[in-house]
Amino acid sequence: MYAAGVNGRTAAIAGASGLVGGHCLRAALESYERVVALVRREMTIEHPRLEQRIIDFEGLKFAIPCDDAFCALGTTIRAAGSREKFRTVDCAYVRSFADACRAGGARQLAVVSSVGANALSSNFYLQVKGGAEEALGQFGFEALHIFRPSFLTGKRKERRLGEMIAIPLARPVQVVLIGRLRKYRPISAATVGRAMVAAALRGEAGTHIYHYDEMRALSASLLAQQ
Repeated sequence: MYAAGVNGRTAAIAGASGLVGGHCLRAALESYERVVALVRREMTIEHPRLEQRIIDFEGLKFAIPCDDAFCALGTTIRAAGSREKFRTVDCAYVRSFADACRAGGARQLAVVSSVGANALSSNFYLQVKGGAEEALGQFGFEALHIFRPSFLTGKRKERRLGEMIAIPLARPVQVVLIGRLRKYRPISAATVGRAMVAAALRGEAGTHIYHYDEMRALSASLLAQQ
């Protein structure tokens, strides 16, 4: 079952300055004795249990001691500048972080992917996400938690054209997104971030994939413990 309060473990987070990562960070600070955030530039948030480590993910070759790892790294092709740079962030950096945390003793990894992720997809974005998922399964974590949200809602630092168009269109049709289509419903970044921490606190071994309903249930369970 879920732990209530600080659990004496250390969490490492990559992507803590992003939309989902920021919510994951706040949830982790409520549950972990120590939280190490790997960032490219210092964040304004301060907390007695938070340690910020400014790093270059290109040179992430050292072990990161932690019990649980959370990865919310991600960008867009437009922001990255090219498909190859996008692949670097969403796959190579994710793998480097996982490798560093596993070397540091991490037993669990929770990672944000995407609904429809598939290494064999004809869609480049979903292909990269699926490839990253497959790669993470080779690191030997006791538990691998893969979160596959559809469109994310919440305040972003940058405006994503695709989501600006799709989210307003998707909200009115949520009533018809039922059954197998429920996983395509927009979901708040706060829900996903809390769900990541909830899954790690539950600590079930094996590989687990979470969609809309599972993420909402996990998030609600964590809120009930606070």
